[in-house]
Amino acid sequence: MGFGDLKSPAGLQVLNDYLADKSYIEGYVPSQADVAVFEAVSSPPPADLCHALRWYNHIKSYEKEKASYFVFSGKGCYTSSIVVEFKCFSSLPGVKKALGKYGPADVEDTTGSGATDSKDDDDIDLFGSDDEEESEEAKRLREERLAQYESKKAKKPALVAKSSILLDVKPWDDETDMAKLEECVRSIQADGLVWGSSKLVPVGYGIKKLQIQCVVEDDKVGTDMLEEQITAFEDYVQSMDVAAFNKI
Repeated sequence: MGFGDLKSPAGLQVLNDYLADKSYIEGYVPSQADVAVFEAVSSPPPADLCHALRWYNHIKSYEKEKASYFVFSGKGCYTSSIVVEFKCFSSLPGVKKALGKYGPADVEDTTGSGATDSKDDDDIDLFGSDDEEESEEAKRLREERLAQYESKKAKKPALVAKSSILLDVKPWDDETDMAKLEECVRSIQADGLVWGSSKLVPVGYGIKKLQIQCVVEDDKVGTDMLEEQITAFEDYVQSMDVAAFNKI
């Protein structure tokens, strides 16, 4: 199991193929599994590996978060703002494992094998710690409670708020490969996101923009997330605008 050497083109191709039908390395939310693989990738994947690049940019957004605080005077007038930046990789769920524990089962992980062996030696508990057993027990209890919760939740039909969004995705010029641009856009996958029909609309001077429809679950997917991930394909995308937004 593994991705091979993630600093090599071959390893990045394995990662790209693995993420073709997945949003994350494991499960449906970002976790320490994504952090482990992200840290093994030395730089952003090339634009032609659109699945790996989409995942890389999304996980990178969790590396540092910024929060803005606005200061108002007693009369309610805006005076200044304070931006606080903090790291939040550590806040993602899960326990980080060795890199070779992730990825396709038929690929051998070769990234940093020497360093990994040394680290594994340092992590040996000579006194027989029960932390791992306790962790497994806690995991079992959590899964049981989640199963009970899902069982109760399934009996109550929930009303899911959805929206239909029409996006305008503009290329840099008339030489941009619009088929590749659309492929990159559709490679963005998330729980609560369904892509629909699309067409090319002339803008002028031989340039065409991609107009694409999608349906989103409001609690799971927002326009900010879509814009961040679409404009991350900067080799193809100049900008993204919301042309229409309707509640379903």
